[in-house]
Amino acid sequence: MPRPPLDGLIDDLYYLAGTPPYAGLTLPASPAALLIVNLGAPFRIRGGADAEAAEYADGCVITTPTRAFEFRYPLPTRSVGVHFKPWGPAPFLAMPAAELCDRPVAVEQVWGRRAVAELRDRLATADDPHEMLTLLEDELMRRLGETAGLGLVRETSRVIAAAGGAVAVGGLSAAAGVSGTHLARRFKELVGVTPKRLARSYRFTAVVFAIDPAGPIDWSDLAGRAGYFDQAHFGHEFREFTGLTPTRYVEIRRRFLREHPGHVLDGWPLPAD
Repeated sequence: MPRPPLDGLIDDLYYLAGTPPYAGLTLPASPAALLIVNLGAPFRIRGGADAEAAEYADGCVITTPTRAFEFRYPLPTRSVGVHFKPWGPAPFLAMPAAELCDRPVAVEQVWGRRAVAELRDRLATADDPHEMLTLLEDELMRRLGETAGLGLVRETSRVIAAAGGAVAVGGLSAAAGVSGTHLARRFKELVGVTPKRLARSYRFTAVVFAIDPAGPIDWSDLAGRAGYFDQAHFGHEFREFTGLTPTRYVEIRRRFLREHPGHVLDGWPLPAD
């Protein structure tokens, strides 16, 4: 757990090394953001089935996505990273989060080439993963600054999260004492998406984590309990967030469980092949 005040912006910091279970992993859209500092050979990211893959040598930043991303890692791979809360990257960005929505950028475009090169050198010569994560946390603490509107966005996002996305957006702005336009603008600046879109993401994520791929699934009941109009609406949402039909998603999850039982990645990332 990161130390305060980073714990209000970050879910966790992580270290990744070795050979991933698959060369390609798909990360469905979720109410979260990501920073990767790469210490090995370049990796590639592709956003959407029709997009071209881009290569990242020093690492990348991804604000709250609205679609799935495919990651292709070198074998072996080595990196450290941050799983941010949706509003978490804002204090560390030099541009509105909306400019990065579904457009991963290299870390050096955010923090500068020289600063990132120095950080990567320090990380690469650290004695162990704990020291590496401490160095990354120190870098974040050093860069942390005041961000206008962050309190409004953070508290509203927490209301959305607590309700699993099942909230009336109009009620959010009224409760916050601001106009809907003002709230949406702040969310676009600091999260990258509107409150309505973030609520959709929380609702969808809650549904996916409620799926037990090892047993039978009543899709109609699942969609109804999550508040979707009907199964067709649920299916459309599923394809938009994952790039897959619900049936295909479960097939891939079951494959992951068979081939890598108990693996730490089970639960959200999926094999891309």
